[in-house]
Amino acid sequence: MNKVPYGLKWRSSYWYATFVVGLGIATDWIVYSILVPVLPFQLQILGYASPSVLTSWLLFAYCAGLVVSTLPIAMISEKYNTRSAPLITGVFVLIGSQIMLMEAPVYWLMILARVLQGTGSAMIWIVGPALLCDMTPTSLIGRQLAVAMTGQAIGLLVGPAVGGVLYGAFGFRGPCIFGIITAFCDLLSRFVLIDRQAALRYGYDPAKEPNTNEPEAHALKGSDNTVPQQKAEDGAQNGSHSLIVVIVQFSKSSRGIATTFLTCLYGALIMSVEPTLPLKLQDSFGFDSTKVGLVFLAAVVPTFASGPLAGHICDRYGTSFISLVSYVASVPWWALMIINNLPLLIVTFALTRFCASGIVSPLMAEMAAVSRAIEGVGYAHVYAAFCMAFGIGCAVGPVVGGEIYDKLRQGWMIQCLVGIGMLAAGFIISFFYLGEKPAFKHLTDLMRRKKSAQA
Repeated sequence: MNKVPYGLKWRSSYWYATFVVGLGIATDWIVYSILVPVLPFQLQILGYASPSVLTSWLLFAYCAGLVVSTLPIAMISEKYNTRSAPLITGVFVLIGSQIMLMEAPVYWLMILARVLQGTGSAMIWIVGPALLCDMTPTSLIGRQLAVAMTGQAIGLLVGPAVGGVLYGAFGFRGPCIFGIITAFCDLLSRFVLIDRQAALRYGYDPAKEPNTNEPEAHALKGSDNTVPQQKAEDGAQNGSHSLIVVIVQFSKSSRGIATTFLTCLYGALIMSVEPTLPLKLQDSFGFDSTKVGLVFLAAVVPTFASGPLAGHICDRYGTSFISLVSYVASVPWWALMIINNLPLLIVTFALTRFCASGIVSPLMAEMAAVSRAIEGVGYAHVYAAFCMAFGIGCAVGPVVGGEIYDKLRQGWMIQCLVGIGMLAAGFIISFFYLGEKPAFKHLTDLMRRKKSAQA
């Protein structure tokens, strides 16, 4: 027998896997957001006109790389039943794209670098959650995914602030090198990780349900709480299906289609104000880039609590309940953002971000449940759908929001109303389709029982 690796239990534990995936998400958002505020200045230095337009296309190139590479990454990960290799490859692609962008003398090379960056990001967004689902007991998946998603808040908190400071001190190479160093630290954490397939060879299963013996675990087979061990052992069989078969199987699930659409809606909702809120703060209150950055930083802080809280509620009460509450709770704050009052705008914007974290955590947990419920569809497949939908939403949201703000007289008010409309659409879809037993079925069953009792 091979010698047991040093630190097998903690290196293959679901908490360490959560740390690795969370660090990967944080690194991805740092590398993405650290350059957003400084790209227009770099384009001006390179001699290009209309830097704002060219910057928007650089952001679009990132989303394009994310979306285009999604399906191949998912199919390779499931076909070869591997998680560690794509995760490590993704960091090398991310580092390479940063070096290319840092040294790019022409615009087309910057576009190519951003496409490659999107490809590297897709690997963490697809394979990372799939790895975490493999290594986590089913009863804790929602919580662990939500904890890992706090990496998004960390990335958005660190990236823009550090990017501006480093650019002022060291020029364009400063934020790029910071991103490379962050990615290298992320790479080291991934080398340390021992995935579940490797841990099983040494007789250790990190995904074993706590306080649950084997007969009880197998008794769950076939339910929505199927243990991850079954999914991992059937990984090779699941991955043997062709892309067409996987798409057909997934499209038969109304629950899966609804979750994919909700993910796209979520991406469009949160990203729609990214390009317009700075303009609103500048036009109405005379804010400069530093003050705008502080507003965004203030809005990120509440999400550190809301994400894990939503994940815990998902595991305890299901995805439908917390999703519906988050949609309803978001509406008043989007409405109040219309009022032209600075303190109110800052507070309500932060509260919209707080509620938004309660929307995305159930969606990630729901994708895991969809995978367990469909034969032949692996975790990487469903998170590929999540990644693609989120990428499309992130590409469309800023464009639509920017056009509304620029072209319409009451652009900010209309944009807030459009946001409320998207929340209403999300609530309706969640009410009818989200969860093993959607809220609509719960309500109809309750009314049926009440009518039977009266009879």
